[in-house]
Amino acid sequence: MRVIAGEYRSRVLQAPKGEDTRPTSDKLRETLFNILGERVEGAHFLDLFAGSGAVGIEAMSRGAASCTFVESARPAIFALRANLEALGIRAGISLEAREVGSALERMLKAPQPFDLVFLDPPYEEADEYEAALQFLARHYKVLLAQGALVIAEHRKKKPLPERVKALERTRVKEQGDVALSFYRVSDAT
Repeated sequence: MRVIAGEYRSRVLQAPKGEDTRPTSDKLRETLFNILGERVEGAHFLDLFAGSGAVGIEAMSRGAASCTFVESARPAIFALRANLEALGIRAGISLEAREVGSALERMLKAPQPFDLVFLDPPYEEADEYEAALQFLARHYKVLLAQGALVIAEHRKKKPLPERVKALERTRVKEQGDVALSFYRVSDAT
């Protein structure tokens, strides 16, 4: 695993030990950030189920103003902290070392609207997709900036819903056996 582009380009990232975390591939991260393009510059980024932090670190490398990493697995937290330390990333980051649900609840108390939200729970924990999307849809006025995008990485054979309350899927990008589903707040909301 490595950083694809930007300030930390080509720097190697540490992956968590064990089989519990499945890092987003370099190729899929490159595809994601090619799609996001200039939206990343100056954005407030939320990396849910962050694992090694590769996606959020890529956002910071490409000029995001801030990144909040949310991860609860100890090996992943260890790798994420090691990656941030090795790259010298200290400004504009925060780490919520807790379950996504409790982290999102906590964020409601000190709101920081996010421009870009990426979620990538373990594929076998399909209910985590729904729970995170439902929470973001229910609290979009507090957690999501105007025009925000919510992107979910998932198995291609397990498509996500076209609509989750206020969030409407606007695009699906398939690559190999995975897909990225892009959501934004519906104009009808």
